[in-house]
Amino acid sequence: MKLRIRLRYPALAALIGLLTFPGALTSRGGAAAPIPKGSPPAIVGIAHVALRTGNRAAALHFYSRVLGFDPVLEVKDPTTGVSRTFFKVNDHQYIEVVPDLRSPDEDRLINIGFETTDARALRQFLSQKGAADLGEVRRTRVGDLGFMVRDPEGHPIEFVQYLDDSQLGHDFGKDLSTRRISTRIIHAGITVRDRAAEDRFYKNDLGFSVMWYGGMTDSETDWVDMRVPNGSDWLEYMLNVHHPTPRTLGVMHHLALGVPSVEKAYEEVVRRGLNPQKPKIGRDGKWQLNLYDPDGTRVELMEPKPIRTPCCSPML
Repeated sequence: MKLRIRLRYPALAALIGLLTFPGALTSRGGAAAPIPKGSPPAIVGIAHVALRTGNRAAALHFYSRVLGFDPVLEVKDPTTGVSRTFFKVNDHQYIEVVPDLRSPDEDRLINIGFETTDARALRQFLSQKGAADLGEVRRTRVGDLGFMVRDPEGHPIEFVQYLDDSQLGHDFGKDLSTRRISTRIIHAGITVRDRAAEDRFYKNDLGFSVMWYGGMTDSETDWVDMRVPNGSDWLEYMLNVHHPTPRTLGVMHHLALGVPSVEKAYEEVVRRGLNPQKPKIGRDGKWQLNLYDPDGTRVELMEPKPIRTPCCSPML
């Protein structure tokens, strides 16, 4: 599989302070924290969100020029000839964009990746749990270790173990653009019809835990935030979504970027040519700003801490 480094856009002076989340990142090759007996190997956070686009140039402009992430790798699929571009959020997180959207009705979300400290042991653990559609552990497109699995609702989930000798490993500590609107993917969202079935996989098998749940009204639960067992990132269940249109799926199948100030982020993306709706405080009590890429996928900018008491449940 041929890999090549893309040309970087020149870094400009940083206009927004960079944000880190304590405990969210692990060091490559560092010692893993002790894992209780019977638990899966550590799952430390989101590794990537992979998306389809129908317009590669427009997507490149949005993720690189507007959001400020360097396109550090482009990998061609030898079967389809389609190239996947990796936009670097930090050394352990990437937004991957593939220009293979064949129909306006097609889901833009390809898969969500989570970082693990031991892909082989995690795959064996899930096999013992009876996970369906469980792929084999193999080298990923860029040389790390990973495997695919489908959750009970059919969402493709990839688990990735980063390796020092991979293409991403060789780029460790490099290409961290000063123009990044954020330095962290803090969560990703998927539609969920059967919460109990998803909980059996994410909560019971993998050890994710509920950090907050809420809804459009106090009496209904529309969102459940499931934190990874060994980090601070979370997967958001998007409930009560019936017969979604492609536009609705773009809203629900989303990714969220942590920012220290939504107000400053809003001012910056306006300077970079966007005209989004103004920020608002969500039902979780946090400032948020909804942006949309050229194919309608929502990219949410969110402050990490509530400034108001969250509705519906405590924020754990």
